[in-house]
Amino acid sequence: MRFIYIFERLKLTAFSYICSSQFFPDMKRFLFVLTAGLIIIACNQDDKKVKQGVQTNSPGTAKDSAALTSILWLDSTFQNLGKVTKGQVVEVAYRFRNTGDKPLIIYEARAGCGCTVTNPPKEPIAPGAAETIRAKFDSKNQDARSHTKNITVIANTTPQQTHNLTFSVEVKE
Repeated sequence: MRFIYIFERLKLTAFSYICSSQFFPDMKRFLFVLTAGLIIIACNQDDKKVKQGVQTNSPGTAKDSAALTSILWLDSTFQNLGKVTKGQVVEVAYRFRNTGDKPLIIYEARAGCGCTVTNPPKEPIAPGAAETIRAKFDSKNQDARSHTKNITVIANTTPQQTHNLTFSVEVKE
């Protein structure tokens, strides 16, 4: 019993020494920086969860199967834009039709990089109607070589809500 008491006293003494100003001369600053770092890490984790939730829990996605529709890509989901001169801006278009019986809503059309800007339809697409997702590729800051770029489309479609559109382009000097 005496041994446990001595051991506990040693632990308290060691902890007191570590927390004293002799071990960390500026303990308040250290604790402030540690706390701020933990808060930042915790906030970043919450942001990631929210972003993931937006993609999978948008209105009309899998949780509300009554609002799902179907999509038919009229053109291939892969397009070859050929050769372009560095600095040239080229447009790519993907035509599709709402083949379901509910309005088709494009929640997001996200380009894989900053060199591509997407322009999806803003309004819901009526059943049977056709529409186009357009994108512009700016080759100004691209290396002179072959590039493959992706566009991720999220919509209220079944059997999947995520669609991948791809194009390739060869940038020349």
